[in-house]
Amino acid sequence: MDFNTIKTTAKEKFSGACRLCPVCNGVVCAGEVPGMGGLGTGAAFRHNVQALADCRLNLRTVHSVKNPDLSCRILGMELSLPIIAAAIGGIGLNMKGAMPEEEYTGAIVSGCRQAGTVGMTGDGPNRVVFDAGMDAIVKEQGRGIPIVKPRETNKVIELARQAADAGCPAFGMDIDAAALVNMTNAGQPVGPKTIQELEHIKNNTTIPFIVKGIMTPDDAEACWQAGVDAIVISNHGGRALDHTPGTAEVLPYIAEAVKGKMTVLVDGGIRSGADVLKMLALGADAVLLGRPLAIGAIGGGAAGVAFILNKFKAELSAAMTLTGTPQVSEVPVEILW
Repeated sequence: MDFNTIKTTAKEKFSGACRLCPVCNGVVCAGEVPGMGGLGTGAAFRHNVQALADCRLNLRTVHSVKNPDLSCRILGMELSLPIIAAAIGGIGLNMKGAMPEEEYTGAIVSGCRQAGTVGMTGDGPNRVVFDAGMDAIVKEQGRGIPIVKPRETNKVIELARQAADAGCPAFGMDIDAAALVNMTNAGQPVGPKTIQELEHIKNNTTIPFIVKGIMTPDDAEACWQAGVDAIVISNHGGRALDHTPGTAEVLPYIAEAVKGKMTVLVDGGIRSGADVLKMLALGADAVLLGRPLAIGAIGGGAAGVAFILNKFKAELSAAMTLTGTPQVSEVPVEILW
């Protein structure tokens, strides 16, 4: 298996839902929701990519770092690299039926396990989305993290308990889907959560609780006050609210507020191992990878997902060597220009 074969196969199966542009920056697919693009003008998607592009790495080669350590411990999980697959649900809707939901989630969860990390699975108005993810996780002995929509609090608790029973190491809620119209239209209302509601969810679950979709220090502080175990700095891939800043822009401020108090994850515009290193230098403990792994899954199944992750792993190792960074658990901001 090689990268060109994965891309060629994926492009054919996507049927235009993703053009596999030479630079995946949200320009061509702006406004294509459903689809792979960003909402409205697509500015939030573009800002994610541009914010990372604006970060520059200091090249250093006079040092003793020859074999950097990419392993890390996230929420009790030992990972071979600081990359987790982001949850992308509703493949039929967003990707023009490029792959059945069950096959897609299976590829993500299995491919991540093959590469020594873990994949997240999604949720949606059709129950098959959540169930397909849970089935894939069960097949991999609980090695996956289900992410649910910000449903009514008791429903979130019910699904979190289902995740715990399946042996999942954690569960999460993508609170940035708080205005998702298709959920409400399907009779499954979603919305923002108060600190008290987050605290109630945390107090009624037995596994670590992740809140995805945090973009300000005060929201991060609120999650910490509620006892949340981890946050994901995310603007939903630019698909929730137009004109937000890029995640790399807000990450340092949020990390300054809560780093060390809780696990800080981030997604948005990450296209290489060097981008991963930039996010770690800006304050993240690990990153979530979405669109690149969707291409891997559609183009090559579980093996395609593992291939993309190992490609990022090699790029990250090279970037660490060329910046004198010995381990991913301690990436100094000084590696950035």
